[in-house]
Amino acid sequence: MDQNHRSITVQSVDTGRPLPQPTLSSASFWASGEDGILRIAQCRSCEQWIHPQSVVCPKCRGRDIGMAATSGKAVVIGFTVNVQQWLPKFPPPYVVAVVAIDEDPSVRLTTNIVNCDPADVRIGTKVRILFEQADDDIWLPLFEPDPDAQGELGELPEPDDYKRHLRPMVSANKFEDKVAITGVGQSQVGRRLMVDPLSLTVDACLEAIADAGLTIDDIDGLSTYPGASAGGMSEGGIMALEDVLHIHPTWVNGGGDLPGQNGSIIAAMLAVASGLCKHVLCFRTVWESSHSALQREGRWQAGSGRAIGMFEERAPYGAMSAANWIACQASQYLHRYGGDREALGWIAVNSRTNAAANPEAVYRDPITMDDYLSARMVSTPFGLYDCDVPSDGAVAVIVSAVDAVVPGHRPVFVEAVGTQIMERLSWDQGTMSHLPQSLGPSAHLWSRTDLTPADVDVALLYDGFTFNALSWLEGLGFCEFGGAREFIDEGRGIAVDGRLPLNPHGGQLSAGRTHGYGLFREAVLQLRDEAPGNQVSNPKVAVVTAGGGVPSGAILLRNS
Repeated sequence: MDQNHRSITVQSVDTGRPLPQPTLSSASFWASGEDGILRIAQCRSCEQWIHPQSVVCPKCRGRDIGMAATSGKAVVIGFTVNVQQWLPKFPPPYVVAVVAIDEDPSVRLTTNIVNCDPADVRIGTKVRILFEQADDDIWLPLFEPDPDAQGELGELPEPDDYKRHLRPMVSANKFEDKVAITGVGQSQVGRRLMVDPLSLTVDACLEAIADAGLTIDDIDGLSTYPGASAGGMSEGGIMALEDVLHIHPTWVNGGGDLPGQNGSIIAAMLAVASGLCKHVLCFRTVWESSHSALQREGRWQAGSGRAIGMFEERAPYGAMSAANWIACQASQYLHRYGGDREALGWIAVNSRTNAAANPEAVYRDPITMDDYLSARMVSTPFGLYDCDVPSDGAVAVIVSAVDAVVPGHRPVFVEAVGTQIMERLSWDQGTMSHLPQSLGPSAHLWSRTDLTPADVDVALLYDGFTFNALSWLEGLGFCEFGGAREFIDEGRGIAVDGRLPLNPHGGQLSAGRTHGYGLFREAVLQLRDEAPGNQVSNPKVAVVTAGGGVPSGAILLRNS
């Protein structure tokens, strides 16, 4: 064995970690640590390192890929100290980290940093591998501070030049010019409503249809996100709603692989612009709050088994929430650009201030910066008020052909969309300086319009966490990278009467998590001067973003 390889394996014990479900592709990775050596997939043709293991080399497109030994050394490029009890037998605090391997810093692993005080972990900490045997065929790669580094910090990989992937417009004839937003609706939104989610969907849909001056018979398309889904994230999708309303649509869409939750609205625009539909009913329903309550009461049995999908490489390390994943990016942002939690705090304080004026908001009691800083931590640097509010509710939107707008009903028009993927569709392999997928869609948005950030009067930016909204502010070009703290200006810059009003209804941080659709509805109401709470003075242009990570999208709306 090469002297650079360090063979340490912890014997199999029940630590309470969820076990990954090895796939036909990933099984060799999970089993490779049996002898204490970290192995990563590598292209045998061009020697490009690849993780997660793929069937095609992203560099040379070769197919000859196998597992190769590494030194087992890496650098921490993002981390969070998790203090939330996500799993019953995996007690906090513990460090979830993204580490870049020495052989190729573009190749990263999500892992735990162990054998040290969590407070001693830093961005740039040099670490080395050790394995925990979790099953006969699973060795979990963990990392500990490398004593040979003697406290010396490693270099961080520089952010990718994502804009080099920007594609020019295919045609000067924009599909956006052929559509209008003619109606919006919303059900009751609240915590633990204990209402059938399909009933909430119907409430929102009927309100949106009436708002557009239409009837159910006028609707000829349905679009939703993410379709039928578990965990309180859907009412059942297209099948459930069609079985209730009997619309007999000429086109339907439902799925999760879209440019953010509002990608289902963009898909509806494309269907209308193509002439396939005239009026598409788009809807999004969540009932997370009631679902969680039912689970706690034992009235809803949660599924069990090994971690699959995106959780295969996260759940074994206790990274059960997007709070853990996105906190890793936030930690690198604060390290790279300087500053502290207060820039995030002012976003939270502003949201609650705005929600106080919104009778529909879930949380309306104002908070101060002292309240923000003293609130319990969830996953550093995120505390309680950095996280959005799980809720029950439904929102619906009508997309119509511009020549089918009902007279007397004021439409909102679509100026541009930002949908292009320029970054790795990954929580850890690509962008680490900002929220993944907030940068590429932003650049694409401005390539489809002559308007600029200076033309925007109100911003409805996805705020599953405060850092999400900060990333969108910078990604959309309202300020330079690292400039959000100065732009926010202790809340003055993003207030309703500030340079760029941000989420005047309270956003998902205070009004309730309606997964992007609530932000879209608020943008429409602002442009129609019909906001239920704070109304921005005479707004002409609004920007809306959606997607709390990957993939995501942006939409530019105008009222004339």
